[in-house]
Amino acid sequence: MNRRLLVPFLLTLTAGQAAALTVTGTVEGAGADTRISGFVVTPFGQPLQEVVSVPVEGGRFRLELPATAPTARAQVNLTPQNVSWPGVIDPVAVSAPVQSAELKFFAYQDQNQNGRHDDAETLREVAPNVGKATLFVVWVNADVKVTANKGYEAALKRGWNAYIVDVGRAVKVTPFTDDRAVSVRMGR
Repeated sequence: MNRRLLVPFLLTLTAGQAAALTVTGTVEGAGADTRISGFVVTPFGQPLQEVVSVPVEGGRFRLELPATAPTARAQVNLTPQNVSWPGVIDPVAVSAPVQSAELKFFAYQDQNQNGRHDDAETLREVAPNVGKATLFVVWVNADVKVTANKGYEAALKRGWNAYIVDVGRAVKVTPFTDDRAVSVRMGR
C-alpha cells in the first residue's frame, strides 16, 4: 500500500477518540451483588443504553468508560431547550450544533449475576459526589461550549467529558480528573 495514503488513513481512524474516562469511588450502603453502572439517558433522564457496569467490591468501584461513541439511538441534538444538566439555569446558550449523550449513574442488584442489567432488576439513580459537588458526564461529537445563568460554563471536547458541578450563589464547573474519587450514598 502507498505510504502517502496509509498515514492519513490511520490518522482518520484515531481522530477524535478521546481517552477513556475512569471513575473510581466508594459506595455507602451497598448490598450484596450491587453493581454501579453508567447509562446514557434521554433528555428527560430515562435510562436508554447501559454503557458500563461494575460490581461494588468492599464498598469500592472502578468504572472505565469506553472511548467509543454511544449508539446513534442514544444521541440527541444538543439545543438550549434540552439542556437539563446539574446547575443549568435559563438562559442557556450552545455555541454550535452537536450531537450529545448524557450519562447518569445507577445502582442495581445483579440478581442473576450475569454482569449486566436485566429488565427484572430495579435501577436506582445515584449521584456520585466530590464533597458537596456532583459529577456530571456527557459525550459530544464535536467541540462545543455551553453557558447558562449564574456563571455556568462548560467547554466540551469531542468525546466523553466529565465535570464537577458545584451549585451555590454561582455555579462552579471544573473538569473532573481520574485521580479524584467520588462517593455514592445508597441510603434507604
